[in-house]
Amino acid sequence: MQIILKKDVKGTGKAGDVVKVSDGYARNRLIPGGFAIEATPSNLTKVKRDKANREEQIALDKAEANQVKKVLEGEVIKLKTKVGEGGKLFGSITSMDIANAIKEQTKLDVDKKKIVLIKPIKEIGEHEVDIKLYTEITARIKVAVTEE
Repeated sequence: MQIILKKDVKGTGKAGDVVKVSDGYARNRLIPGGFAIEATPSNLTKVKRDKANREEQIALDKAEANQVKKVLEGEVIKLKTKVGEGGKLFGSITSMDIANAIKEQTKLDVDKKKIVLIKPIKEIGEHEVDIKLYTEITARIKVAVTEE
């Protein structure tokens, strides 16, 4: 029996694949469990349409990420904070602080979870920070921390 997988099934295939399995496995395990649907002509056309829409959305997301990267690459994000003796900060600069500063200075809304801080920023000066915009698209910005 031919089926269309709705979810990844170990040893059978990935979501969206059209695979041939035994009738019993399909009717007793995959279809009732919500892992698959029967491969009827209408279901096949629906899956092809969904796949095309998903690929189109991925292309749009990548284009948007590249535009954001172009805007961010040349930017120096300025942050002012309270500083103690020796240039040490009270606390540290977090990804939330950087995301808020980016929104304030460039009008771009960057999710704090996409900001990659290898270690917390605890000193004044310029620091390089990566922002993971998409799976293989990363922007590197400079964050300038100054005394308030």
